[in-house]
Amino acid sequence: MSGPPRLRSTNIADSAEDRPVLGPAGNKARPTDAGRKPASKKPENPPQEPEKKKALANSPSPQCAKVPSILRRQQQHHHRHSLMNASFSSEASSSDSSLSPHSGRAARRGVAPLRRKQCGVLKAEKAESDRAPVSKMGTADSEDCLDFKKRCAWITPNTDQCYIAFHDDEWGVPVHDDKKLFELLSLSGALAELTWPAILNKRHIFREVFLDFDPVAVSKLNEKKITSPGSLASSLLSELKLRAMIENARQMCKVIEEFGSFEKYIWSFVNHKPIVSQFRYPRQVPVKTPKAEVISKDLVRRGFRSVGPTVVYTFMQVAGLTNDHLISCFRFPECTATAEAGERDGEIKCKIDAKISSEPTDFRGLARAVGELVFISK
Repeated sequence: MSGPPRLRSTNIADSAEDRPVLGPAGNKARPTDAGRKPASKKPENPPQEPEKKKALANSPSPQCAKVPSILRRQQQHHHRHSLMNASFSSEASSSDSSLSPHSGRAARRGVAPLRRKQCGVLKAEKAESDRAPVSKMGTADSEDCLDFKKRCAWITPNTDQCYIAFHDDEWGVPVHDDKKLFELLSLSGALAELTWPAILNKRHIFREVFLDFDPVAVSKLNEKKITSPGSLASSLLSELKLRAMIENARQMCKVIEEFGSFEKYIWSFVNHKPIVSQFRYPRQVPVKTPKAEVISKDLVRRGFRSVGPTVVYTFMQVAGLTNDHLISCFRFPECTATAEAGERDGEIKCKIDAKISSEPTDFRGLARAVGELVFISK
């Protein structure tokens, strides 16, 4: 009962030769199907042995089969390390799974200083941005602290500096000097041909030509010399306006002779108290008022020229007969306080004049009255 011992032994030998091909990774590296024959098929003829030998010759050698298995184990090992590196670094991507653990550590070493550097730059920029507004505000405050004031709406950042100074120092301040009143009345009449900035820029020329606006001196000027072509005065205003200013000086001298001063005459129209308008908006400020029309008619009756209601109301605003500063302007309370102080001084002066008129020869009584008024004012 010998069976097919030789053929069986031959197949067993072949399978024994195939076993070393299996690598340490398991049955992953199997020989090709061409190198193996199914056990169910039995060879009929012995000439098939050379074909088996050829198939065995074409099958990979044990050493060649071991190399891929080792590479696979290394790749698995590297893959595990790359996954561990990705868990420690949030910036690692899926593509970095093929990198070695040493390259991952180097990348982390490079990312950490870069991140620290970026944080340092961001902190420096933040500190500079925090300091910048303070420095800018400080410089702006140092430059504009004296000029940052709430003024009337017609004073804008583009307004001429001389007009701003005129608004801050003179406009709306009560004036009681005859020379100053004559100057303001003359300049108000010049507004028909010039603007306030142009007039103020040439103010020194006006004062030079009209002798510091002394009414007595101006009344004696020669109109022909003043209005002659090529003269300094002719470069300022037209001949009509120049003649009107000289004529107004003459009429003012007459008023001074009648009332004692032009200040008494002009302030009597407002009962020696400035009119406080308390306007909120520029549109509320009028061009002329009934009071200005009354004053204008009386001036014209007395022989004054170029003193229409508009010119007279402008003169009232400039000379402080009316306080037309907007209530939001910083000059409004200041002019109001100045007017109140002027009222007290005017009352004291009226009392002194009354005492003088009642007892002109009693100098002791006059001195006593003055002392009493001074004590009351204190």
